[in-house]
Amino acid sequence: MTMVHGGRLVAHALKRHGVSHLFTLCGGHIQAIYDGCLDEGIRVVDTRHEQTAGHAADGYARVTGKPGVCAVTAGPGVTDVVTAVANAHRAGVPMVVFGGAGPTQLADMGSLQDMNHLDLMRPITKWAVRISETRRIMEYVDAAFRVAQADVPGPVFLEVPLDLLMNFGDLSDLPATHPTAPARPGGDPDAIARAAALLAQAERPVVIVGTQLRWSPRRDTAVREAAEAWGVPFFLNGMARGALPYEHPAFFSRSRRQALQRADLVLIFGTPFDFRIDYGRAIAPGAKVVQIDLDGRELGRNRAVDVTIDGDTGIVLDQLRAAAPAIKSPAWLAEMRAAEDKARGKMTAEIESSSSPPNPLRVCAEIDKRLGPNDVVVGDGGDFVATAANVLKMRQPQVWMDPGPLGTLGVGPGYAMAASLLRPDAITWIVFGDGTFGLNGLEFEAMARQRIPVLAVIGNDAGWTQIRRGQVEMYGEARATATALEYTHYEKVVEACGGAGFWVERAEDIGPALDQAIAAVRSGVPACVNVKIAKSDFRKGAISV
Repeated sequence: MTMVHGGRLVAHALKRHGVSHLFTLCGGHIQAIYDGCLDEGIRVVDTRHEQTAGHAADGYARVTGKPGVCAVTAGPGVTDVVTAVANAHRAGVPMVVFGGAGPTQLADMGSLQDMNHLDLMRPITKWAVRISETRRIMEYVDAAFRVAQADVPGPVFLEVPLDLLMNFGDLSDLPATHPTAPARPGGDPDAIARAAALLAQAERPVVIVGTQLRWSPRRDTAVREAAEAWGVPFFLNGMARGALPYEHPAFFSRSRRQALQRADLVLIFGTPFDFRIDYGRAIAPGAKVVQIDLDGRELGRNRAVDVTIDGDTGIVLDQLRAAAPAIKSPAWLAEMRAAEDKARGKMTAEIESSSSPPNPLRVCAEIDKRLGPNDVVVGDGGDFVATAANVLKMRQPQVWMDPGPLGTLGVGPGYAMAASLLRPDAITWIVFGDGTFGLNGLEFEAMARQRIPVLAVIGNDAGWTQIRRGQVEMYGEARATATALEYTHYEKVVEACGGAGFWVERAEDIGPALDQAIAAVRSGVPACVNVKIAKSDFRKGAISV
């Protein structure tokens, strides 16, 4: 008989699922979980805001492919993590959130931080439930991991009352289900055959692959093998970035709108018809469409689809490649390559610019030169981050992380803390807008104190430019309200927190500052390069809603 408290039971259950880190902000309701983690060898990583703890759990999942875990205290601890949970829910990222609660016998009696957490969390989770007994903790944790990873991944919320964590249970006599890998469905054979027939007949096919690739057991090879077999344009978004290297003849990034307007067939994997594809209207009206998604609710939403396939991106790509093994469209590929080269060529002058303050494309190009083969890049911001997404040449096993379709600002420190801990031999970069640094910038104190080295690069244009650009065009400069900032020395905030900071105003100083920051990070110190950037028309006309 091995009697342990409920917090140890939580930690033991997490250890069975391979969890190495728990992200949190301290709270009295959940401190027994910390104590259990010490016994189970799980590192407790503390943040300065529960939102960051949630984002860190999200980032952990994006790097590992398995659910990340955070624990937050009752009441405002739970409300503070809501944004991170909502972001993971919209992006389809698996995570498990433990929420503290007062003792069961004091429920609804006005105990400290007492509130109805479950009704708050249900709309933004796959499952929100209160654990009912100490002896059932492992059962609920096992179920949470299964639910978080099944079908479209997403967050699960487990409320754990204080008395359950303080009570004791027998560690050697607990019911437990052996953890197994999540099932990943292939496509219906009839639907695969119909899609393959359309692919065989198409003269101008286009393939779009999105974030759901990250959760596929075939994520490392399916896209490359299909691209090499078919020889047609592939466009990658979200966490599918890097599945094809920048130099691959089938990889395209700057000509998607033209490709969708000219295509006679579009295969779209794990990417909803939302604002990013103009709700499906970006595709030519006469084109055939094959939509593949793990979420049956997304199939045919916002526009008519010729073939719907409810399935895993990587597995369905393999099925289609087997059914249509040798599709080639050299003339179409050449046409789109010319359009792509023209679009990329328009960027060249700004990338090579030596003007000062530095052009934002030049700043991003300097980052790109220094990316290591296993590095992680986190995009946290609007205009500058969107520029980086077009300049940085991601290649697996590098990882690109951005908030996804909810567009949440402030994800950067949490994502980056998790990535840095999981890839200690690589560098984790945060590409910040100057506006978004203000949301969770104090997390650099948590990074410095816990020796979590992250390299931040701020594109500082003294404004919320993604919003301000359209605001000025619509209302005029004099009426552009709440979008102007100052050229603030945010790098000094990082210095004050125990990190290294660098201010850059000249193009020739970007590279040396980045190199010094890399050296600081390699020594275990977080660093920030704050670059005063010039205005650019590269993003002119980009929507912000």
